Amino acid sequence: MKAHPVFDGGRLRATVFRPRRKKLFVSFRQRVGAPGSFDEPRPVMGFVTRSFAHLHIQSRENDWFINDETEALEAALSRFVERYDEVAAMGFSMGGYGALRFARALRIDRILAISPQVSIDPEVVPFDRRYRGEADGWDGALGTLEGRGTQMRGAVLVDPFKRMDVEHGRMIRALFPRLTLVMLPCGGHPATRVIRQGGRFDWLKTDLAEGLADPREIGRVHRDVRRRSESYWLHLAEIARYRGREGLAQRAEAEAEALTERA
Repeated sequence: MKAHPVFDGGRLRATVFRPRRKKLFVSFRQRVGAPGSFDEPRPVMGFVTRSFAHLHIQSRENDWFINDETEALEAALSRFVERYDEVAAMGFSMGGYGALRFARALRIDRILAISPQVSIDPEVVPFDRRYRGEADGWDGALGTLEGRGTQMRGAVLVDPFKRMDVEHGRMIRALFPRLTLVMLPCGGHPATRVIRQGGRFDWLKTDLAEGLADPREIGRVHRDVRRRSESYWLHLAEIARYRGREGLAQRAEAEAEALTERA
């Protein structure tokens, strides 16, 4: 499937598959362990097979898409999306922030932001020190989500045991009031690990493609599949042990071990 360039900068890149369709799905690169180059983009077939064009946006570095090409990318995206009747987006962590940051330019109708950040600016999120290295030289005016709110619907998915992710989610919810904050206990970071291990991640993409009628349904699916997720049990064991509940920790570890043996 041919990839068509929408923006081809030295630091930011946007590529689209099947651009002539009337519906658009947008994905964003998340924070990576070895930044410094662009990935080869691949179409998300769960959307392409449902008659969506697929736009993938990347940053070469872990800079949350904030650099000297941000405004040029934003202008290019604004021009590009004029042809589409419907826009859906999904992003994980840094990618979730990207979806929120470019929501207005992309005219996003609905979104799934999974464990996103509201900012990495130490002045905005003094409680979160995880990304201080990437925040060096951060442009607060360019990176703020304030004033970028739209009428888009959707959900911010977080693990309630990830305290910093929850705080980011609450701050995002204040800026984008039509988004629903959905808690996925022991989901981790990103918070959809249990849904993925439980074999329902394709359902999540389908739900977004078909309109995301009730974001709370994501929480119900998470509860239905958590017993089939090794990640869920290991995370639960870690939390239980930290809280002094050794019996629960041992039971959770036994459940995780049983899943491993059956795999």
